[in-house]
Amino acid sequence: MRIPRPDARAKAVVAALAAASLLVTLIVWRRQDLVGVTLALLCVLSTMIAAVSVAAVRQEEDTEPAVTPGVPGQPAGGLYGIDADTLESLDHREAVRAMRERHRGRGGSAAREGG
Repeated sequence: MRIPRPDARAKAVVAALAAASLLVTLIVWRRQDLVGVTLALLCVLSTMIAAVSVAAVRQEEDTEPAVTPGVPGQPAGGLYGIDADTLESLDHREAVRAMRERHRGRGGSAAREGG
């Protein structure tokens, strides 16, 4: 029989409780020796585990895909026929306007020759 692994929420709660209890222990004891340093390091470790577990929970809840799936063979986002040189020049307003006109079909080859 296998023991099921705890989910990220349970790990986050346990690690946060451990970090809080270690912090309270550090404050109450006020030890400044090896025991105090060890408790401080364990507190930091527990806090890091709690933070990573919370990030894992948030990532699990994010069900929306990062890239919307498109038609096979076509670039995502409708950017058809744009190469790396065009992407580098996109910060220029006229280039962005010309690209939009080209994709709308209004500019055609005349916009490229005249612009």
